[in-house]
Parts: sequence; C-alpha cells; structure tokens
Amino acid sequence: MDSLTQVALGSAVGYAVLGNKIGRKAVFWGAALGTLPDLDVFLPYGGPVESFTYHRGFSHSFFIHLLISPLIVWLILKLHSGMQTYKVRWFWLVFLCLSTHALLDSFTVYGTQLMWPFTEHPFALSNMFIIDPLYTLPLLLGVVCTLLPKVSSNTAYKINSIALGLSSLYLCTSFALKVMIDDKVKTALNNKNITHEKYISTPAPLTTLLWRVVVMSDDHYYEGYASVFDEPDEVTLSAYPTNPSLLNNIKNEWGVKRLQWFTKGFYSVREQQNKVILSDLRMGMECQYVFNFQVGEIDSEGVTASNFDKISQRPSFNDMDKIWDRIWQPSNSLLNNTCNNDTNH
Repeated sequence: MDSLTQVALGSAVGYAVLGNKIGRKAVFWGAALGTLPDLDVFLPYGGPVESFTYHRGFSHSFFIHLLISPLIVWLILKLHSGMQTYKVRWFWLVFLCLSTHALLDSFTVYGTQLMWPFTEHPFALSNMFIIDPLYTLPLLLGVVCTLLPKVSSNTAYKINSIALGLSSLYLCTSFALKVMIDDKVKTALNNKNITHEKYISTPAPLTTLLWRVVVMSDDHYYEGYASVFDEPDEVTLSAYPTNPSLLNNIKNEWGVKRLQWFTKGFYSVREQQNKVILSDLRMGMECQYVFNFQVGEIDSEGVTASNFDKISQRPSFNDMDKIWDRIWQPSNSLLNNTCNNDTNH
C-alpha cells in the first residue's frame, strides 16, 4: 500500500495498543514503525530484477518482525527509561505495527514474502488497490483525533478504535466483492467459450466497485473490467497477443526464471525494436504496465540475453472520471484497443 496509508495504519495500531498509557508517543512510534519495512527499497540489491523481486522480502517477514521486535523495544526503552512498566505492551506495539504493514501489503497484487526465509512465496490476495481512500480516510480521521489537544484521551482512544474497526470492515467487504466479481467473470468466460490457463482479479484504481481482470490463454491473454453492478454478459474482455517463444533461447537465464516465478505466470512477451520485452500484466493496464524488463536482444543469430533493464510505462490517472463512469455503465469501456489488440469479446 502507499506510504501515507502505512503511516496512518501504524499510528492507529500504535495508539490502540498503548495510547491510553503513554498518549501521543504511541502515535509517533507507530508511524515510524509503520514506515520501517518499506525502507528496503534503499538497499542495493544488484539489479532491476533483483530490486523488483526482493522488495517486500525479509523486511516484510513475520518471523523477522518477531525476532527484531525485542531489540527495537530495548532501544525505545533506552529513550523512554520511565516506561519499563509497559514493556510487554511496547513489544506488541512494535510487532503489530510491523506485521500489520506486511499483512496489508499482501492484500495487494504485488506479492509479499510473509514467511521468509522458510519460503520466498510472494503472497498476494489482490483484494485492494495500492491506494484506496475509503480504507485510508477512517484511519487518518482516528489519528488526527489523537493529536487534537481539545479531545480527551478516552474520546480519542474510542474514535481511533472505531476508525480501525471501520477500515478493517472495509477490508472484509473487499474480499466479499472479490468473490462476487470472480463468480461473474468465470460465468462470462464460460458463456463466451474462452478457455484459459489462469485468471486473476484486482481492484481498479481507488475503488473496490470496479475490478480489472487478466486471463491467460496460450499465445494471448485477455484484459477486462467488471463492476459489482455488472451482469455476466456485460463483462467485456479484449484479447492481446503474446509471444513466449521469444524466451526459448534464454529460458534458463536467472532473470527470466525469476520474473516468470514472481509474476506467477501473468506476463506478456513481445518484440520491440529488436528487443524482447517481458511485462508484468498484474499492475497497470494494456500499453501502460508499471513493470517491464528488457530481457533479450534479437540479432541475426537469434535471441540473446540482455541487461534486464527496467522500462517504465506508468499508467496515467488523468482519466479517473472514466473509471467512475465504468462502474455504472458497462458500455463505457476502459480497454485500450490500440496496442496490438486482435480480438474483442
């Protein structure tokens, strides 16, 4: 999730654990700890693929959080020597602020290695977009109340707890909506006689009322959008070509295998100006995928591995009004039909 949300969540959790004992210090320590796991982005992993696939690794592991929490508590109590009485609560504040950060990240589609080092599996439930105001705003409201001087500590504690409850309820709602969307899309695929190898759904930007779906099938893949208000026959999918055979000569390269593993098979391969580009289909939209890598070069002798440079094509949020319109009107398509699109369904 975005940094503001993680700061708000850490602050809210910190105050819920220890705010009624130490006041605003719990908010500030919660904010710092809620940010800490994402500082791994500053580590020199050695290359674009490494940075992409090692992010949300050890720093997001529940086991590392459990091991490091006593050390952080020891450091905190060195600064606040008069708070030894709350040593156990300090442990829970530290551990919960770190672990809820990682858990929330696992609700997005990117992938979070919650069980590192026992497994590098990137857990991704994909029930939340990386930015969702309806989740973040209650948390911010609760945290702001804890900082207002005219609000009593008891009142602030209650408001913060209610805000945490509302945001958690919203998370639960997103799971229910995902089940609803998956059922509609699978029905649509059956009705359209579309055979597929794998399928994924994830919320559209800033909302859980509209979902983006990706369906993998042989030498092409489908991208589509489905609203919670759609009927199955109103789910529109567009097919786009992919050419995985371009990887045949470099399939044993570590970078290629790592990307195939991390994307869980949701990737496309295309030739672009004598270069082989592998794109993660889970994040972004057609023509505007967030993570693209130059994995090979094409010459007279075929395909050879390249330097795996990252190619950024971040999606634009200038047309957010179209997303809102698509929630209510299936005819308002968000599909990009100008990027090698071959079939509409």
